[in-house]
Amino acid sequence: MFVSKKMTWWAWIALALALFFAVFPIFWIVSTAFKPSTEWVAIPPVWISEQPTLDNFNAVFVSQAGAAESAATSVSETGWRAIIGSIIISTCATVMSISVGLAASLAISRYRFGGNSTPLMILSGRMFPPIAIAIPFLVMFNSIGLIDTYIGLILCYAAFTLPFSVWMIKSFIDDLPKEIEEAAMLDGLSRIQAHIRFTIPLIRGGLISTSLFIFILNWSEFLFGLVLTAKDVVTIPVQLSKYFAATAGQLYGVQAALAVVAVLPLVVIGYFIQTHLVRGLTFGAVKR
Repeated sequence: MFVSKKMTWWAWIALALALFFAVFPIFWIVSTAFKPSTEWVAIPPVWISEQPTLDNFNAVFVSQAGAAESAATSVSETGWRAIIGSIIISTCATVMSISVGLAASLAISRYRFGGNSTPLMILSGRMFPPIAIAIPFLVMFNSIGLIDTYIGLILCYAAFTLPFSVWMIKSFIDDLPKEIEEAAMLDGLSRIQAHIRFTIPLIRGGLISTSLFIFILNWSEFLFGLVLTAKDVVTIPVQLSKYFAATAGQLYGVQAALAVVAVLPLVVIGYFIQTHLVRGLTFGAVKR
């Protein structure tokens, strides 16, 4: 039986502070994205511009005319390259990570492959600092010619997020009664067919939530994108850092505009799959 309790005044204050710290950076990024250059670092700060402009977004997507045409064109081209590069790399790496993670999760959860220590061994790769893993990747990829390539980053991102895929998908499979698969096998299906026709559809919500989580990790990855690329491949996080150190000045507004563009796909995807997302993240939370 649940007892309704009213929130105390200090609980409301704590909630307000938590919301402020969570929402204010988003507000400031969106606000800066629509500010003219004279208001980027104005003192006192301009919270909401009275003269909003789309020039910052034009600098990301459209070449500008005028004295700084060549520099603006370069910014526009790299902005498009960063967006396209992040879409290709994050999507392919997520598909690879989820595919391998699903197969590994089935092997561990249903067939106890490798014994009880296998999940911990898989997760041990995330116990090291990322820079410690980036150096071996750099040496290895340099020897086989995968530096500054899409394939190299896709393989690196997939390997780096694979432990999360395995552990998350395995938890969803563990919560699914194996009797369902055994009943399907009694009806004449093979083990693989039982997994394809029953196991995978029943954990669909978990797969969707895991896929979004892995995609967010790949989409926002900075260190590997910085270390393993030079000039041919660029991702949004790396490009954001380049805007900050632009030779023509610090492009705060353009940087904020690209950040808004980077966040929008995640918000839109999360909105449309929120039903599956909530079900996947809470699947198996209540034991009966």
